Parts: sequence; C-alpha cells; structure tokens
Amino acid sequence: MPTDKVPKGLYVIHDPAADVLAFMARPDADEAAFDALALRLFAHQVANNTPYRRFCQERGRLPRTVRSWRDIPPVPIQAFKDVTLSCVPTEQCERVFMTSGTTRGDIRGRHYHPALQVYDDSMRRGFQQFFMREYTRLPMLVLFPTETMMPNSSLAHYLALAVTTFGSEGSGYGIDEQGLQLARVMAWLQKAQLAGQPVAVLGASYSWVHLIDALQARGLKFTLPAGSRLLDTGGFKGQSRDIPMQTFYALLQDTLGVPAQQCINMYGMTELSTQWYDAGNAELPSIKRGPHWIRWRLIDPVSGLEVPPGQEGIVVHCDLANYNAVTTILTEDVGVAAEEGFQLLGRAQGSQAKGCSIAVDQFLQASRA
Repeated sequence: MPTDKVPKGLYVIHDPAADVLAFMARPDADEAAFDALALRLFAHQVANNTPYRRFCQERGRLPRTVRSWRDIPPVPIQAFKDVTLSCVPTEQCERVFMTSGTTRGDIRGRHYHPALQVYDDSMRRGFQQFFMREYTRLPMLVLFPTETMMPNSSLAHYLALAVTTFGSEGSGYGIDEQGLQLARVMAWLQKAQLAGQPVAVLGASYSWVHLIDALQARGLKFTLPAGSRLLDTGGFKGQSRDIPMQTFYALLQDTLGVPAQQCINMYGMTELSTQWYDAGNAELPSIKRGPHWIRWRLIDPVSGLEVPPGQEGIVVHCDLANYNAVTTILTEDVGVAAEEGFQLLGRAQGSQAKGCSIAVDQFLQASRA
C-alpha cells in the first residue's frame, strides 16, 4: 500500500534547476548523461511530490528499481487537472501556467514553476535551433493575445519570449483585447512584402484560420519575402473551423506566399517545459524533433509497455526541464516512430482513448490513497 513516507536512500537535489540548466548548455551530452539526470530528478520528485510518490509506490517503481528514463512511471496529462504536482509549495512558485479548459470546461490543468529561468532557457534554445536556425533576429508578427492579457497561458509567455529574444525592429502583435486587428495585420504584411527582407509570423493554428478567412473574404493575398517562415501551434480547439493539415498548409502558402517547408509546427503543451518542432510541412505527417533534454517513447496505455517498432502508440514525453512537477508525462496523442523523431497521427480514439482514461483513474486512485 502506498504511504506518505519517503523511501530510504532518497536524497533531495540541492538545486535541480541549476543541474537542468547546466545539462541544457551541453549539446554534446550523451544518452548516459540524460539517463543520469533523469534518474536524479525522478528521485527528487519521488521525495518531494507526494501524489507522485504514492503513484510510484503503488506501481512498485521507485529509484532503487528504476534504471532508465524509459522506466520512469508517466503521469497521465489529465492528472494535472485533479492533483497538485509540485516539489515545492505552490505559493513559492513564480508562475502557474494553466490549460485552456477545452476538454473539461472550467477544470484547468496547472503547471507550477518555482522560477521561469529553466522554462525560458528551454524555449530560447529550442526556438533558435528549430525555428530561427540561421537567423538571430527577424521582424515578427504574433497572432495571439499578449502575456498581459493571458498571464496564465504558457503559449502567451512562449510567444512573448520569441518577440523579446528574437524579434527585430517592427515586431508586434496583431491581436488585442478586441480580437484580430485585421487592418494592422494587413498593413504589417504589406510593409514586409515591400521591404523584401525575411520575416516571421507566429500564432495559434485557429488564429491562422481566422486570418486566412478574413483575407480570402477580401480577395487579398501576400507574397512574403524569401526566407520568411510561419509558426503554428495548438490545433483548432473549437475556436475556428477544423481544416485538414494538408489543406491548412496549402492555404498558408497560397495566402502568404510562404512555402510549406517554411511553415513550422510547434508541438507543445502546458504540462511540459520544452517544445517539439518539425522541419516544415511539405510532407505530412511531419516528423517532430526536439532538443537534447527531452525524449519520447510510444506505449500501449493499458499495459504501459512500449509498442513494437512501426506500430502506433500513445506518446510519452520525458522532459528534464520539468524538474518541479514530473519529468514524464503520458499524453492522449497517437504517434508512430519515424527517422530521428516521431509523427503525430491525432488524438486517441476507441480502445486507445479508453486506455488513457483507465490510466488516469489508476493514477488518481493511487495518488489519493
């Protein structure tokens, strides 16, 4: 039976954030180094995160028996809505990011950050590597509310970091308290088109749909300069009409003149501190890749076992930047392994969705015992 007693032999990392920051700064870190830090953080979280410790004890998965990051018990993503997952008292945290509440109404998942330094460093390094690539700064237009408007939104904070860190003169927002400011956006796009220098436009997928619809209704198209790139993220979330991905990227290319291979999708979530990116969407489904401090695997949600190569499974993330909550998360997304990454195939349906629900129930029962 699970207890609240911390297992003997566990130690508390004096400064887990510093350890993670140091690891992020080591692009040459190998799998053994990843495993070593993942296991140290696992021990730290079992010692300090009571609901997670109870769950791990129920599963018989504790630091003395776990030998690899692949063996760390994943927490179902829905548990962030029902249980407080934090190694420090929540009142000591600098920020709490909350989910949008689209799946269970007003019940929102909460991810507590003692300090934003690790999240911010993770974002900046990943964004530079996978989105900016050869550029240091670009003029940026953001199609999403500001961080002031949505202080508990991880995406609002992510996009604010993009602008402050990588945006050059002329960067700004195309959405305010009144919604999409179409005249402002059109003026920005027209100026960018005439200037002839590469730009970046970033936004939630549903914001892109609203912009495309508005431009099409006016018979307007733009041709942004060569080297420009677009970022979309988050899906449609019932905020706009759903569009098949092939059609979506074709519309972006047709409306803004940016080829699909320069349309980058960012796959992230409130419950993580690190994001996955593709290398463009000329071919779908695209392959998601991430920086060296995050890993993925695919499992059967009922058995918890990894699926054989080539088979579909539910995506599990192990994110070392999640040092305060839990590093290892069971999503509700279906994926399949691909060269140097994984492909997202959509949300779990049928038996896979049922398996995810069972996993949530099992976690909640164990964590509250």
